[in-house]
Amino acid sequence: MTRSKTRLLVLCVVAACAVVLAFWMFPNSAPKGKAQSSLATILTDSLSRIASACPGEMGVAVIVNDAETITVNNRSVYPMMSVFKVHQALALCDDFDKRGLSLDTLIRINRSELDPKTWSPMMKDHPERILSLTIRDLLRYTLTQSDNNASNLLFKRLVDVAKTDSFVATIIPRPSFRIAYTEEEMAVDHDRAYSNYTSPLGAAILMNRLFTDKLVSDGKQDFIKNTLKECETGTDRIVAPLLEEPDAVIAHKTGSGYVDENGVLVAHNDVAYICLPHNNISYALAVFVKDFKGNEAQASRYIARASAVVYSLLTQNLSYACLDSQ
Repeated sequence: MTRSKTRLLVLCVVAACAVVLAFWMFPNSAPKGKAQSSLATILTDSLSRIASACPGEMGVAVIVNDAETITVNNRSVYPMMSVFKVHQALALCDDFDKRGLSLDTLIRINRSELDPKTWSPMMKDHPERILSLTIRDLLRYTLTQSDNNASNLLFKRLVDVAKTDSFVATIIPRPSFRIAYTEEEMAVDHDRAYSNYTSPLGAAILMNRLFTDKLVSDGKQDFIKNTLKECETGTDRIVAPLLEEPDAVIAHKTGSGYVDENGVLVAHNDVAYICLPHNNISYALAVFVKDFKGNEAQASRYIARASAVVYSLLTQNLSYACLDSQ
C-alpha cells in the first residue's frame, strides 16, 4: 500500500471513529434533529481542520441528497480554471436547444486556428490539416480531457463567454461566480484567472442541479452527465478515496491553475457529483484550493483528504441518507 493510500485510510478510520463517538455521546433517545446537527458539525469541523492545515486558501461545499448543505471558507474568490467547462457545456446545450440544433452538428476546423502550445489531446488525436468534428466530440474533449483548444473554439464559434456567464446566472446565484475570460485569454495574462471565480457552494449547486433538476433538454443533459462520469483528469483528487468503492458512481470535473513567479500554485480544484446506491446517498462535493504554496501532487492530497472525510462520515451514518425526508 502506498503512503498516500495509507494516509487516506487513516483519515477514513479517524472520521469513522468520530462518528461512533458522536453517537455514543448522543444516545438513540436524542431527537433526530440534534443527531443530524451533530453530524453536520463533525463534518464541518473535520473539513475546517483540513482547510486550516492547507498552505493556501481551501474552500469546500457539500450538498447531501439535495438537502443538507455544509460549507467551509465559502467565499466567491476561487479561480475556477477548467471547472468552467461544465458551465460552458450547459450554456452551449441551452443555446442549441433554443436553435433546434443537434450535438451531432459537424464543424470544420483549420489547424491554423489551434494553439499548439496549450493542453490539447484533440490536436494529438487529429494531425490532419482540416479537422471535421461534431459538437459532441468537442464537448467530450473539454469535459473528459479538459482540452483547451476545443473550449476556445466553442467560445469563439458558438456561445461566447458573456452568454455563458448570463445563462449560468439563471442556474446558480449571481454573486457566487463570474466567467469573464477564455482559456486563451487567461494564457496571455495569468492574472485573468482570478476573474473567472466561484464560491465552493456555487459550484456545488451547479453540479447538484445538473444531476437533480432539468436544465436543458434530456438528451443533452444526459450527455453532459454521462461524459463527466468518464472524466480522465485528476483521479488523485476527489476520486482518490473512492477508487476501491465498487458501487460509487462519480461524475467530476477538475481545474488546474498556473504557477506564478513565486512558485505559488494559483488554483487546484475538483467538483463532483457522487452516488453511493448501496447506501442510498448522493452528494455534490466542490473543493477549491487557491494560492497554494506547494506542488500539484501536494494540493491534490488536501482535496483527497476532504473527499475521504466526507465519504467516511456519510457512509458510516446512514441516517444522513434520509435528511431530505425528516
